[in-house]
Parts: sequence; C-alpha cells; structure tokens
Amino acid sequence: MAFQDHFSAHAADYAFARPDYPPALIDWLTGQCQHKELAWDCATGNGQVAIPLAAGFARVVASDASAQQIAQAVPHDKIQYSQFLAEQPPFADSSVDLVTVAQALHWFNIGDFFAAVDRVLRNKGILAVWSYDVCHIAPSIDVQVEHYYRNVVGTYWPPERELVASKYQAIEFPYEKLAVPEFTMSRDWSCTQLCQYLASWSATRRYQEATGHDPIPELVKQLQPHWSEGVQKTVSWPLTVVVCRKNQTIPS
Repeated sequence: MAFQDHFSAHAADYAFARPDYPPALIDWLTGQCQHKELAWDCATGNGQVAIPLAAGFARVVASDASAQQIAQAVPHDKIQYSQFLAEQPPFADSSVDLVTVAQALHWFNIGDFFAAVDRVLRNKGILAVWSYDVCHIAPSIDVQVEHYYRNVVGTYWPPERELVASKYQAIEFPYEKLAVPEFTMSRDWSCTQLCQYLASWSATRRYQEATGHDPIPELVKQLQPHWSEGVQKTVSWPLTVVVCRKNQTIPS
C-alpha cells in the first residue's frame, strides 16, 4: 500500500491548528518502559509527541513519510527527524524501547507496520498508539460540529477514518494489551481557533478540492450565536489509547 498523503499540502496549517497531547500520557508511557535509550515516534507530523518524549529518553527518532511535515517540526538536540515510511524503519533489530503512533495508525499498512515493529522493538519494549475522534465543547456547539463532521464533509473522509470512529477495535494488535488510564486532550480555544482546526481535517480539504467551495465560513455563521468572538472555551477530545508490551520468552 502506497503512502497515503492527506496532509503534506497543508503541513503548516496542520502544525498550527492541531492540539498537543496531554503530558500525563507521555509521562505514563515513559514510566512503562524498562529501558529509555531510544524512542521512535512514527508519523511524527510536526513533532507533537517527539518533543515531550525527549525529556525521558536518551534519543528520539521522529519519522514521517512527508518531507513537508518534517519541515514544520521544532528542532531539538535529542531528536533526529527523519523521512521514511512507517513500514520500513531503518533501525537495527531489537534496538527500540518505545514506539509511538499518534492519530496515524489508520493510514498505515498495518500488517507490514506491526511486522516492522516486531523486528525493531526490543523484548519488553512498548508499542503505544492513540487516536481521537470528534471534540466536545458544549451541547449547542457540539451539535453544529457533529453536523459538519457527518453531513457536510462526511462523505469526504477517507475510508480508513472508520478505524478511528470504531476506536481501533477492528485492529488485531501483535502483543498483549496493557491496562491504560483514561486520558483526555483539551485546549482553551476561541471559535476562530476551533475552525482553523476543522479546516485542517483531511475531509475538509478533500471537500474543498472536489467542490471548489470552502465550507468553513458557513460553519462560522452557525457557531456565532453560540460562541462570541474572542471568548475562549474548553475543547476536549477523549483519547483512544492502546498500549502493548512485546513479551518474548528468551530460551535459557
């Protein structure tokens, strides 16, 4: 399966509009690792996960198949940004302590990716993937966002998006899953910031390309009665987090 590139063309917008992940999640994942020599943040985008990972690991390799996404990443002394496919990591066998994939597993050839992870992940190493679906703000606003998600740009979502909507339940993971605390991502945003985020959706971009029309201004009009300009509201996304540990029996 070829690299499905839904974000390179607007990598700068993606970097600007996407929310950060909760520090508690990164701290918890770091704590699950017996060794902290090398973390691989796969499909790093602009480095949202790689940067906090660097606090707990000697070295972080942050990869993305998109050169445009990598170009938006924030430099860090402990992070090596690299362009390569998720299914073709250039690491030595059993050399990685933690593999993270945030909001991207559904774009991969999952079988090939898991085979690659099994090769590079050391015994007792951790594979952690997570995703998030539609955000929540307030009932009157959520109705408008849900309508936009399902009825305006709904038919323009790539089919892989269904894996996110189903909370990755259809994916057979290669190792036994760990019990994971609940984590929620949240940001205090204005209505303008929310709409910038919605504009970064792959479905919004596909809608614009197919119709020649920008659906965001109409959404802004629908939100204005419920959200005054300049007022910030808490936007939250419950995270679906799947964490598993490679556990091979080593012959004595």
